Amino acid sequence: MSELLSVLQETADPRPERLAKILGCSPQDVESELEELRKNKTLLGWMPLLNPMHCNSDQVRAVIEVKISPEREGGFDRMALRISKFEEVESCYLMSGGYDLLVFVTGKNLKSVASFISERLATIQGVLSTATHFLLRPYKDHGQLLCEESGFQEKPSVSP
Repeated sequence: MSELLSVLQETADPRPERLAKILGCSPQDVESELEELRKNKTLLGWMPLLNPMHCNSDQVRAVIEVKISPEREGGFDRMALRISKFEEVESCYLMSGGYDLLVFVTGKNLKSVASFISERLATIQGVLSTATHFLLRPYKDHGQLLCEESGFQEKPSVSP
């Protein structure tokens, strides 16, 4: 991994002047490397990391374990790409273990997520089964703690 990519993952600051200062090079060098990283699709974009505990979002997120039957010509890839194209799908991963795909979805409420799963995802030919887990409360995301330890009360010790 390039030094620029390492710095980007730590700072997520896209300003070439700031990156150049950290890396000890010129802003033009940084611009050139950023352009190359975009061109070869290593760098796909910028995404802020928001704490859902502080955002007034009523969105519902779910993780879905999906068992699929691999296709003769496309294996798992064609099915995974088809599922990934749904707008509700945030992420889709091929997994090892008891299921084939791990799919993260977002919806405006429980009903919309349930409807997506039962009417659109589970009905795709080749989808053998799904198991849905709704995300209730985030504690850590992308390496960042999302809540303070001081907000949790220890249970008082119980004496015999």
